[in-house]
Amino acid sequence: MITADYQAISDTIPKQPGVYRFIDSEDNILYVGKAKSLRSRTADYFGDRKDRIHRTRIMVKNAARLEFTVVETETDALLLESALIKQYQPRYNVMLKDGKTYSYICIKKERFPRVFFTRTVIRDGSTYFGPYTSKGKIKIIFDLIKQLFPLRTCTFNLSEKNIEAGKVKVCLEYHIKNCMGPCEGLESEEDYNEKIDQIKNILKGNFGPVKQHFTDKMQQYAENLEFEFAQRLKERLTAFEDYQAKSTVVSTTIRDVDIFSLAIDEKEAYVNYLKVVNGAIIHTHTQELIPNLDDEEEDLLQFVIPRLRERFNSIAPEIILSAEIEIPDTEATVVVPKIGDKKKLLELSEKNVHYYLLQKRKQAATYATKQTPTERILKTMQEDLQMDQVPFHLECFDNSNIQGTNPVAACVVFKNGKPSKKDYRKFNIKTVVGPDDFASMEEVVYRRYKRLLDEEQPLPQLIIVDGGKGQLSSAMKSIIKLGLEGKITVVGIAKKLEEIFFPNDSVPLLINKKSESLKVIQHARNEAHRFAITFHRDKRSQYFTKSGLTNIPGIGEKTAEKLLIHFGSLKKVQEARASEIASVTNLNVAKKLLDYWKENS
Repeated sequence: MITADYQAISDTIPKQPGVYRFIDSEDNILYVGKAKSLRSRTADYFGDRKDRIHRTRIMVKNAARLEFTVVETETDALLLESALIKQYQPRYNVMLKDGKTYSYICIKKERFPRVFFTRTVIRDGSTYFGPYTSKGKIKIIFDLIKQLFPLRTCTFNLSEKNIEAGKVKVCLEYHIKNCMGPCEGLESEEDYNEKIDQIKNILKGNFGPVKQHFTDKMQQYAENLEFEFAQRLKERLTAFEDYQAKSTVVSTTIRDVDIFSLAIDEKEAYVNYLKVVNGAIIHTHTQELIPNLDDEEEDLLQFVIPRLRERFNSIAPEIILSAEIEIPDTEATVVVPKIGDKKKLLELSEKNVHYYLLQKRKQAATYATKQTPTERILKTMQEDLQMDQVPFHLECFDNSNIQGTNPVAACVVFKNGKPSKKDYRKFNIKTVVGPDDFASMEEVVYRRYKRLLDEEQPLPQLIIVDGGKGQLSSAMKSIIKLGLEGKITVVGIAKKLEEIFFPNDSVPLLINKKSESLKVIQHARNEAHRFAITFHRDKRSQYFTKSGLTNIPGIGEKTAEKLLIHFGSLKKVQEARASEIASVTNLNVAKKLLDYWKENS
């Protein structure tokens, strides 16, 4: 992703908690991250920090766009980040891939319910609270519950039938004050359930009834002059309020639902979709639409909801919307929540589609500013290649030879995005023997910039090498030898996939095929290839003309070319046997050559 694209939307990125995603041109999620402040965290990727690790630079370079989802708390961000990483396994994420689940507090559905923490939610009618992302929070909660509400922890089935039949073993827990002994009839079921109700209130965050309960209890302790225990109850309750957490991203009260919200601009509409499976948001997507002039909000939702559900393979039995509408081709029930977790999820979707709309407006305003096409293209190229300077002057190199004969190279020059043909240069390879593209590239790059340095001529901001990692490495040897490393951006372009390679980087950059900057790079590469091929052909023709073979009656340029390419020189052709010449051409040509040399020897 280029810095200019980020700057265009940076003002619209909120300072709220959330999850951001870097996505490549093929819509693959490269990286998922969480943030306390989305704007501050994403800005870190596009600053001037020199200590940014190489892997991160490559990830940003390969990204085509940035998306984000706003949530309510940092805990929500962590949970959504985990869900998305587990779902998509992004290439650049190395944490949270172990499938680890979060902790819940379970109130078991049974007589004299046990309260314990678990990592597995079993849909057996038991009540679950959480998830909790901190072991410290779980410990605080359990310490609080143990001290305030002594409960049983044994696994005996305390049904009335079992107790009456004497099938429940005598438990010694109550003797050490872990419980009040309901199995021995020392605590009534009514009193026990009252404690369970208060625990539920605490875990739900309904502190009003709980505080009233403890106010009454503390009043009793105070009247009995038990001030220390009353103060301890107050401190524990305050500590719990600080640590208690509840998530809107993962809910044990919701199973499979789809949430949709809509925002409309002058020419476009945007629909945000949250897919919830087993209470967890596993996908978030915003779909852009171009509405007809007479389309109403209901028409747009009726059109897009079935398509998004089909695209993301949703079979959720409920669709959450802000208004009651009929959705065609679906058996799902439309729900318009007024309160609760479903309402919070709807508000979350509405918040995200609102920020998406702000982003699009900001981008449109930025791109509408006056800028010449050349400035725009070169600025885009600078961002695509992560350059420090705008490449107003770039040069591209290519080699040309046929089986090592007449090796040449060419350098084409582009200024302000266009060919500057008066600055093109041709090179005869002087130090390389045989077909060695790597050594030839090293030679011409060195000769070119050695001369520019000696003559104090301006250097280009960008050097493009036609070829992959091998040609690029050879060019860099000369750049390093001349002391130009870090002063000029050097890249290689591989023909097959149009991959852009950087020095000491095994991961290529894939620029969008429709990008104007890629078209300029391709133009320079093609022009260098054309110029090198033309020069090679001219030199080869001169070589054939001077070889003397074409002066022999019956021997044309094509035949002479075959012989010289095969044998390497005129002298070796003359030394060859008739059978060797015939294997390249035919017996008639071999006879003509031998007769000619015999007559002129």
